[in-house]
Amino acid sequence: MGRIGLLANPASGKDVRRLVARASVFDNQEKRAIIRRALIGALSTGCREFVFHNDAHGICSQAIEELGDQICATPVDSTQMGNVLDTISAARAMAAAECDVVMTLGGDGTNRAFCLGWQDAPLLPISTGTNNVFPSLREATIAGAAAGLIATGKVGKDVFTQQKCINIKVEGERDDFALIDALLSAERFVGARALLRPQLFRSALLTRAEPAAVGITSIGGLLHPVDENADSGLWLEFGEQGTTINAPIAPGYYQDITVTQYRPLGLGDTVRTHGPGVLAFDGERERTLKPDQEATLTITRQGPWLVDVHAALHAAVANGAFKQNNH
Repeated sequence: MGRIGLLANPASGKDVRRLVARASVFDNQEKRAIIRRALIGALSTGCREFVFHNDAHGICSQAIEELGDQICATPVDSTQMGNVLDTISAARAMAAAECDVVMTLGGDGTNRAFCLGWQDAPLLPISTGTNNVFPSLREATIAGAAAGLIATGKVGKDVFTQQKCINIKVEGERDDFALIDALLSAERFVGARALLRPQLFRSALLTRAEPAAVGITSIGGLLHPVDENADSGLWLEFGEQGTTINAPIAPGYYQDITVTQYRPLGLGDTVRTHGPGVLAFDGERERTLKPDQEATLTITRQGPWLVDVHAALHAAVANGAFKQNNH
């Protein structure tokens, strides 16, 4: 019998974009309810083994307590610092615990942080964040059932697809990573992290250019769509002269953005950008580049393995996993 990992980011769905834009708020009570429904879905498949990140708000632990002795759930040995390091630490612990699949609650930033600890993790993400290109809005009951089918071996690993990512090398500093987009802005500080001033955007590399999404990916999507299955990405440069589009860079927040040029990039292709500025990954400002400091960005298909919930449920039906023999 396999095991499922559980991680809920208590900070997701609560940043400044609730004030400036019109993003939804996901409070911790709702996240507990989502985890509870996911657990019930997993239990329906016969899965009983779980490990979880025991965050300071008790999102997972309180949902687990409500189900009593129906499950065997163990907290992983992870940090309790109240920041992104907790997610990275939990990811490493879940890799060591050999989880068959990990359910994450958060947005693109949460899943990026998890992949900093376990880059090729088997993930089933549920959207509770702001920019939600990587995780999907799905009913947690069914997502939990899909995770349970995987953990119990009732469906195979062919319901996973490895995702693209951006590997970032910063001159003289540690490497970094993004799932959906990496952008250089002329900002001076990381600050509130959100990207809300497109007049300061300088360049961006996208693994996906989604016209039906919000965030930086939408800019490319309204010019040259690139989906998750394409073995390519999109490079964008911004300025005062070029093609101007009106794009939703945050929920409920459209802005005019001028793109001077854009071009597709294949897997393994590399682009370089230079400071000064701030590098943002998956919609959040993360690192400063000093004047003339170089960052090298490469798209690969070495990211996490993403569960196709629809495929998992259909495979289980084909395998007869839901039929009960009455003798």
